[in-house]
Amino acid sequence: MRRASLDVLVDVLVVGAGAAGMMAAIEAGRRGRRVLVVDHAERPGEKIRISGGGRCNFTNLGCGPANFLGENPRFATSALRRYSQHDFIKRIDRAGIAWHEKTLGQLFCDDSAKQIIRMLTDDMTAAGVSLNMKTGVERIARGGDGWSIGLSDGTQVAAASLVVATGGKSIPKMGATGWAYEIARQFDIRVTETRPGLVPLTFEAGLLETLAPLAGVSVDATLASAPEGARARKASFNEAMLFTHRGLSGPAILQISSYWREGEAVVASMAPGRDVFEELKAAKASNGRQAVHTALGHIVPRRLAESLCQREGASGNLADLSDKVLRRLDRAVNAWSVKPVGSEGYRTAEVTLGGVDTAALDQQTMQAKAVPGLYFIGEAVDVTGWLGGYNFQWAWSSGWAAGQVC
Repeated sequence: MRRASLDVLVDVLVVGAGAAGMMAAIEAGRRGRRVLVVDHAERPGEKIRISGGGRCNFTNLGCGPANFLGENPRFATSALRRYSQHDFIKRIDRAGIAWHEKTLGQLFCDDSAKQIIRMLTDDMTAAGVSLNMKTGVERIARGGDGWSIGLSDGTQVAAASLVVATGGKSIPKMGATGWAYEIARQFDIRVTETRPGLVPLTFEAGLLETLAPLAGVSVDATLASAPEGARARKASFNEAMLFTHRGLSGPAILQISSYWREGEAVVASMAPGRDVFEELKAAKASNGRQAVHTALGHIVPRRLAESLCQREGASGNLADLSDKVLRRLDRAVNAWSVKPVGSEGYRTAEVTLGGVDTAALDQQTMQAKAVPGLYFIGEAVDVTGWLGGYNFQWAWSSGWAAGQVC
């Protein structure tokens, strides 16, 4: 792949060599546009490389607008329909990359996420795209019908179109910043409130001390948000939940974290679909001499059962316990309301919630309505997907949409 030299003229400058940026560059290059991609990282596609345990959860079979959050989640509809998960799967198949469905429609590479990065970089080369890594942007100015951009390596670029694909603030150790938001504000484009998404939740010290023996315990659970206000959006997810030394993690918690706000509780059902009261009552009738924590340990993990019994003051044999106590245990298992004090923040967050206001963008092209030639795509935009390949699909779809016109 060729590297641009000093003082270059291109049709399109893409800032960010991640999933969305490379996708936009490929599509623009295939249209015959002269495209330069720059990124301050050492290698392209770093988030692709580490995702899915190194196998990249590259899309989801069930992807649709309902799987996204934002002030206007329907904004994503056009791009997702015009370039869907099925379109990207065909692209993967053409590249000879083997894949499999894990759970809940989540698709992963059989081998390595590096295969997808290689596919994208090969496609950029074939489309005549230039790629400059370890190169930042120091200056952006609007001039006439185009852009004047100063790069950190001294290159001065003149471009007709500028595509911002630098993502959000999540995982700063990989170089993530709020640079896209700075560019938006430079041109008077609103940025919605940003916060960590798909992130573990944390507890206050007293609760942590109580739950410390449960660190490492995982349980299949249904997690529901408990939002305040009649217009607040409720959500529920049925996946694994993990107790940690800081609070709660696991897929169900990461999902619900995108809906949770400070001061609110989340409600966990740790034996979803099971009537704990009736099961304990039946166990009492058949073997009343059985210890209550042993009986509950047949429904939830033993350490969790012991902790719940201790918390609810339920000890001794089942025969000695009233229905009232058994009902308390039922609620403790399947209606545990807990109020986190925070999250682990951008350090471990998989995505950034919020971003460039979609009201300022054209949903067909991702172009800023008031600034011709300026495009925002991927995570930089106020469109955030669920855990499970949805955010990659938004990157592919939004990058594709911009690449058709930039």
